Amino acid sequence: MHPPKSTEGRSKAGWRIVLRSELSDLWIGGKAIVFLILFSLLLGVMTFLFATNKELSLTPPAEALFLMVKTTLAVGLLFGLVLGADTISGERERATIESLLLTPVRRRDVVIGKYLAALSPWPAAMAVAAGYLLLIAPDGATFVSAFGWTGFIGTVIVAALTGFGVLVSVMSATNKASLSTSLLVYILFLVPTQLPGSAQAGAVGELIRRINPLDAVNQFLDKLLVSNATFDELASWLLSPLVMFVLVLLGLILVAPQALRLEPPSIGDVFARSGGALVVGLVVCTMTLSSPTAAKAFQESTGQLTIDVDVASRVVKTGDTINFQTLVTVPDGESGPWIVAMNIVNLGDGDPVDPEDWSPLRAQTIERVDANRLAVLEWEVNAIIKGDYLVYIVALASPASAGETSQPVSSQGIHLTVEQFLRINPGGVLPFAIGMPLALSGLLYGVTRARRRMIDGEVEV
Repeated sequence: MHPPKSTEGRSKAGWRIVLRSELSDLWIGGKAIVFLILFSLLLGVMTFLFATNKELSLTPPAEALFLMVKTTLAVGLLFGLVLGADTISGERERATIESLLLTPVRRRDVVIGKYLAALSPWPAAMAVAAGYLLLIAPDGATFVSAFGWTGFIGTVIVAALTGFGVLVSVMSATNKASLSTSLLVYILFLVPTQLPGSAQAGAVGELIRRINPLDAVNQFLDKLLVSNATFDELASWLLSPLVMFVLVLLGLILVAPQALRLEPPSIGDVFARSGGALVVGLVVCTMTLSSPTAAKAFQESTGQLTIDVDVASRVVKTGDTINFQTLVTVPDGESGPWIVAMNIVNLGDGDPVDPEDWSPLRAQTIERVDANRLAVLEWEVNAIIKGDYLVYIVALASPASAGETSQPVSSQGIHLTVEQFLRINPGGVLPFAIGMPLALSGLLYGVTRARRRMIDGEVEV
């Protein structure tokens, strides 16, 4: 007589069983493919308009690329949140939750399997978006940067929001409750990003932008792709989405399995089990992100500086990069530090220029000079928008005390003429914009036919 087989092996692989079942329903059933078709149509229309519309074609390539990235993230977040919100509450609403709980699979495996299945459309969406991003990107290096960072930070925030949807679904009795709650939270995350610039200024506005994971991701990608800022300058923006991802993952592992029942648990029960840990995590996140910006200490000022540039004028295309040097001469007897800042003035009738969008380096500090009292600084300006501009550099010595001041010295201006350069080929966009939805539609047709044959074969047997 053989001993009964242990179910431990099946338990360990339980999440794979749930994952296969959910993937079959999501992909063989066609829901995910329909999403990809609609997504490709949206990106195709946007890409074609960027290439052919007179007004939209004036959008700088970097800004157009960032808009495509934002759209990819927004659609991926929304679909992941909706799928996550349907995972458990949908089973309760369809009265299949009891049979699911009676299967020899650990409840944690049920949660993990359903969570991973809800995440599965995101890699496919990134694969679809890759072609459109390649069409929009001004060069290969920009495409690699945009696709790589979107894939990384996008996966973090999509995984966090999808997991949040699963947590809400575990706590909800119906799809209506879980979907409405999840979408409400999603909208609350979006509202601060639509506030006017004045409302986002100051320490409070900065804190809100950093704590809001959606806004933090947008700020990170905007400054990286459009303003050409470095990763070291932007690394702090990644704290909020990473902390949210960790908290949600802990909730899925520790809280969701205990809350997975025939009936959803009460709010009091949930807080008694996990509320303390989540609140502590959020407080730590807030304290980490709310460190005040240190003010620069001014020391002393004597004499006058001179500053020269090695470029008088340039004619460039949108998307080009202009590099130049400044030579700062410090009078004898003057000690530093010295502050050197760059500014850009629009000579035309358009909006004022934000130097942060045009250069990753807006100010530099000279701590010491050489034996000849000279310091050479390197600058980089990215031509963003067509127009007529003047770039100039200002240098000043740090005041010795709060009651003293310093006289700024300006360099000769660099006359910068930026001409429009359309980098998107309309003839190359249209075949791809039409071909991708058609290819996905063909895939949906093939999957539907195969599924129908499987069903017919089972009926005949």
